[in-house]
Amino acid sequence: MTDITDDIAEEISSRGFEDDCRLLGNLLNDVLQREVGPKFMEKLEKTRILAQSACNMRMAGIEDTAELLEKQLAAELSKMTLEEAQSLARAFSHYLNLTGIAETHHRVTKARSSSKLSKSCDDTLNQLVQCGVSPDELYDTVCKQEVEIVLTAHPTQINRRTLQYKHIRIAHLLEYNDRPDLGDEDREMLIEDLVRELSSIWQTDELRRHKPTPVDEARAGLNIVEQSLWRAVPHYLRRLSNALKKHTGKPLPLTCTPIKLGSWMGGDRDGNPNVTAKVTRDVSLLSRWMAMDLYMREVDNLRFELSMNHCSAKLSRLAHEILEKEKLEDRHESWSQQSDRVQFKNHSNHAPPLPQQLPAGADLPSCAEHNDVDSHYPRLDLPGSEFMPFNREDSQENLMLKESSSDIRKLSIKTHGNGNVNNSAGNAQPVVTPRGSFTSGQLPLQRRLFVESQIGRNSFRKLLEPSSSQIPGMAPYRVVLGNVKEKLLKTRKRLELLLEDLPCEHDSWDYYETSEQLLEPLLLCYDSLQSCGSGILADGRLADLIRRVATFKMVLMKLDLRQESGRHSETLDAITQYLDMGTYSEWDEDKKLEFLTRELKGKRPLVPPTIEVAPDVKEVLDTFRVAAELGNDSLGAYVISMASNASDVLAVELLQKDARLSVAGELGRPCPGGTLRVVPLFETVKDLREAGSVIRKLLSIDWYHAHVIKNHNGHQEVMVGYSDSGKDAGRFTAAWELYKAQEDVVAACNEYGIKVTLFHGRGGSIGRGGGPTHLAIQSQPPGSVMGTLRSTEQGEMVQAKFGLPQMAVRQLEIYTTAVLLATLRPPQPPKEEKWRSLMDEISKISCTTYRNTVYENPEFLAYFHEATPQAELGCLNIGSRPTRRKTSTGIGHLRAIPWIFAWTQTRFVLPAWLGVGAGLKGVCEKGHTEDLRAMYKDWPFFQSTVDLIEMVLGKADIPMAKHYDEVLVSPSRQQLGAELRMELLTAEKFVLLVTGHEKLSENNKSLRKLIENRLPYLNPMNMLQVEILKRLRGDEDNNKLRDALLITINGIAAGMRNTG
Repeated sequence: MTDITDDIAEEISSRGFEDDCRLLGNLLNDVLQREVGPKFMEKLEKTRILAQSACNMRMAGIEDTAELLEKQLAAELSKMTLEEAQSLARAFSHYLNLTGIAETHHRVTKARSSSKLSKSCDDTLNQLVQCGVSPDELYDTVCKQEVEIVLTAHPTQINRRTLQYKHIRIAHLLEYNDRPDLGDEDREMLIEDLVRELSSIWQTDELRRHKPTPVDEARAGLNIVEQSLWRAVPHYLRRLSNALKKHTGKPLPLTCTPIKLGSWMGGDRDGNPNVTAKVTRDVSLLSRWMAMDLYMREVDNLRFELSMNHCSAKLSRLAHEILEKEKLEDRHESWSQQSDRVQFKNHSNHAPPLPQQLPAGADLPSCAEHNDVDSHYPRLDLPGSEFMPFNREDSQENLMLKESSSDIRKLSIKTHGNGNVNNSAGNAQPVVTPRGSFTSGQLPLQRRLFVESQIGRNSFRKLLEPSSSQIPGMAPYRVVLGNVKEKLLKTRKRLELLLEDLPCEHDSWDYYETSEQLLEPLLLCYDSLQSCGSGILADGRLADLIRRVATFKMVLMKLDLRQESGRHSETLDAITQYLDMGTYSEWDEDKKLEFLTRELKGKRPLVPPTIEVAPDVKEVLDTFRVAAELGNDSLGAYVISMASNASDVLAVELLQKDARLSVAGELGRPCPGGTLRVVPLFETVKDLREAGSVIRKLLSIDWYHAHVIKNHNGHQEVMVGYSDSGKDAGRFTAAWELYKAQEDVVAACNEYGIKVTLFHGRGGSIGRGGGPTHLAIQSQPPGSVMGTLRSTEQGEMVQAKFGLPQMAVRQLEIYTTAVLLATLRPPQPPKEEKWRSLMDEISKISCTTYRNTVYENPEFLAYFHEATPQAELGCLNIGSRPTRRKTSTGIGHLRAIPWIFAWTQTRFVLPAWLGVGAGLKGVCEKGHTEDLRAMYKDWPFFQSTVDLIEMVLGKADIPMAKHYDEVLVSPSRQQLGAELRMELLTAEKFVLLVTGHEKLSENNKSLRKLIENRLPYLNPMNMLQVEILKRLRGDEDNNKLRDALLITINGIAAGMRNTG
């Protein structure tokens, strides 16, 4: 029932999985017995048994009996009171979530226990060596590989973050339950813990009552980094390095990063007015703050680990220089205290040469988790807390921050499995006031301020610590790393000031601006350990930290900006009209290019500082200004959605250049970092067909060609969109047009000697380009994946793939190995030109059928609104952006996510298959069935396309879709529903004909079994949703009914394992 992991075709341990499902189900029953009473539990069990019986009849082929049982089930549900219906929806929703938790747990367990895991680094490198790839070629290709996974805030994560945390705790307990050494008493305590978690879940509101802000979404992304990816990345790089050493004789270079991370959270403003220039700036600074905080924790651990005195001469000199500098500063500080203690001059404090207290987990190896057991589940943030515990060395660093700096404070609380809170640097319990018989409130104001001040704390600390000269042996690594921590502390403090728009007067030598500055002392420590024969120490926690710095740099994830091309045209309209040059958007393409090229070659700013513009235009200009201030050290690409012409790219280049000139003039120095690379996003079928021509036109412009070579290392990035192309023409046509567009773009770049990186805007569901990553990459056109790739991971996919460290390691490996295989052993192109002609014909018929239904049939829009809960999805509060780009009620301006989401709820999943059956039927009836079978066997692209459609068809449910129609759709439109169900049967028939399978998902028995396990809970949820929709449409102001509907939406999404 899930298409969210790449191991979907791999068997999980059925027995262990079913045991865990049974355990969790029984415990939830016990909780419900206590919470809602035995009378309700009788109704719940009766509902489940009826649903199970109907499912059994359908699987046995006894359709008439199944239909009778389903009618009886619907009748029972229609008799329920609103309170009973809501409780039933909640109970079945939790059952489905618990099944999902158990499923994920067993996938992780299997991945950990398999001695030879498919698609792992070791397996793939061995496979390539066996195929004749030389060790040198393999090594060079891995080292040069550039893959970037871009996390987005697309609104498809249905669960509240509070519930996600509780689900992780349950998964942790399931893992603990697997331990063979667990005694009876411990197991009883574990069961009690599970009951507590389930009780807490039942008593928690599962609905979001407010929409998240873009900063909330960005914080959720940063939490994924902190809780999972932070540990997963070095673990993955160790695996890759070990595999590389095993098969080529050389380990991965220490600062080599085959995979990096990007983000759209706080940068994607396409159709989202809530993402402003200020939001982008704040999110970027917040990301930097989090990076400094995480690095400080790792440096703390390292200072305890590297306690040895023997070091290289170079490191020894640096340590002595640091100590001498500290002595001078201490003398200056002492003089300052004597001359004016009351003013409490705000010196930045220094990390002591010896740490004061063992940080949490410092006794564990760097790859171990900081939990009570060796777990792959993360420590958890304490959701919603506003309290920021003080660090033992910088407890008052935040006193000068305003109360409104809650974004940072929310990121700084951790809680371990026992619920105890500790501070963000993994240090001691927070202490705000000095220990003693008086509280800070009882002290006179000046004495309290002194004790809490930088000077007071330094004075008190010196009473407890030996001076540097008294320390026997210098512990040079600790001295150097202490200095690193001090700089990180000052860097974090500076970011806090910037976030609060307060004056920031730090000397640039006191903080880190670039990752290279941070790497320098770490690499010096590494080289010193290696030269002293302590390589085993160098390659542990220190190597992990160096690899983290190389991967995450100073920002954790570089932030992309995205805006729709029309907004740039509006901005240039305002500028050209102000300058009496006419209206830019009314010019033809040649005139636009001539104007843009001329201005790009000039050295003066275009936008006058006195210009007054509309708020929307000002927001665009402000965004470019922020981009100029932050530069490409913090930001990634500038993506232009709905790009269709070369002028769309040059317009952004001009606005970017103009902002950089303006900011540089104000600063009196060049802008930080370089210009952002500008990436056109081709989304509609029309734009995909023109993509190659647009890139050729761009690269033929001398200024642009030289700009790409000079500023972007001869690299052009092009993004292709899966969501809107699928909504525009149907999944099959979109897949074929995307394939051809990539071929054309690659050919265009090759003609001009430019390297190309394709950026895939894939969603989570099949209808939006989702599906197994390895399968998708392996089916790309030959030559389109030449060691480089960017791809989005959206919404619920982020949590599903990267929410747990072990799952994240697996996904990083899959990306690496898939790109490696596609580079060194590209997928086969179509063997015969005839195959391309057949694809064109299937695509043409499929597209015509799809568009005739969705866009040309005047009844379809009304049918869509009646047959699905689309109108109610906006109440879910799962994203910060509106569900429509514009106020039009048509399907054209509806975003792809609610379009897919609505059909997924009814289990019809129409966007993923509509038109496919007609296309395949049309070609087969002309006598090309054997050709299609040959294409399926020998053409990876065609095979993966058909396999994904087959997977979706296996999730579709015709009787359930019919039930929605019979209850909710007007009689005059029910014939349209019947015709669509016939189209679904046609798609099933001809997909099976092409694949040669007897039944759907025949090659994926694990998936089919998971689907069957969910049906006794999923079917009643759908029937309950139909009943509640029927009641709500007669009583639209009933908020309790609306809540009940939203709970069914949550439950069905849990059962289907994806949304949009």
